[in-house]
Amino acid sequence: MQFSLMYPLALLLLLLLPCFIWCKLKAQTLYFSKPEWLPKQTLAWDNLTLWLMAIYTLLVLALANPFAYQSQLSSQKKGRDLVLVLDTSGSMAERGFNTDNSSQSRYEVSTTLAKAFIKKRHDDNVGLVVFGSYAYSASPLTYDLNALAQMFDLMSDVGIAGTSTAIGDALMQGLRTLNAGEAKSKVLILLTDGQHNAGKSSPREAVNLAKEQGVKIYTIGIGNKGDYDEGLLSTIAKESGAKSFVAISSDELGKVYKSIDGLEPSPIRSEQYLNREQLFFYPLLLAVLGLFTLLWRYEESV
Repeated sequence: MQFSLMYPLALLLLLLLPCFIWCKLKAQTLYFSKPEWLPKQTLAWDNLTLWLMAIYTLLVLALANPFAYQSQLSSQKKGRDLVLVLDTSGSMAERGFNTDNSSQSRYEVSTTLAKAFIKKRHDDNVGLVVFGSYAYSASPLTYDLNALAQMFDLMSDVGIAGTSTAIGDALMQGLRTLNAGEAKSKVLILLTDGQHNAGKSSPREAVNLAKEQGVKIYTIGIGNKGDYDEGLLSTIAKESGAKSFVAISSDELGKVYKSIDGLEPSPIRSEQYLNREQLFFYPLLLAVLGLFTLLWRYEESV
């Protein structure tokens, strides 16, 4: 049997215990001509401060909610392996995608929304692949989502991987990045505004490999219809058991990420205790008994 506290910070209230002594009003000196007339009391009853401090301590302990348990299970790091595959080709420099700020490029909007998306992934192991004429891993799978978000800021603008669009190579690189993970659920999220026109691998090869490895590929086409190959993106998603999305504005892209978040929810880290028994009642009962005892003694002495 093990013991723990549900609210351990409540014990900080014990720091106020010295106030029972330091914050007391200065006692007035009383003189009796016949001290033998005073009722005889034991030291325990004479020292009211110690009793009050003991009762206060019991109340704080009850507030901290102690409990006993036999064993503990933790859901730490039981999310999915997820890799963002982000298009950084030359067309991502086009502006007007954000209706509220037309000066922002598609690339700037995409990275901002991607950072907001991964921030909510809790226990997922997340990686980042960027692609243009070729593809490379900007970040391996990591649970350090803050460091991953900073990677977006360290990357330069569009064209860092060439100006063409190698979707096949991008997916193959995403699959290689996923191989480092051990989660049962593996997901790629491909975002592009262009058509496959470069690279050594075809999207078909990548999809076949993804199916073999049980990897879902969500696809997002951004920009105006005709800019990207909607049919290809739909086929990639459907054959891998995922879903394809389109977004013609930043607002729609934000909704797409929310939809994916709902389809692939990230588990919330939690702790489960087996055979848990609440113990707060015991210090609370002792505190109440102590208060009633003091009241009874007070009534008796009056």
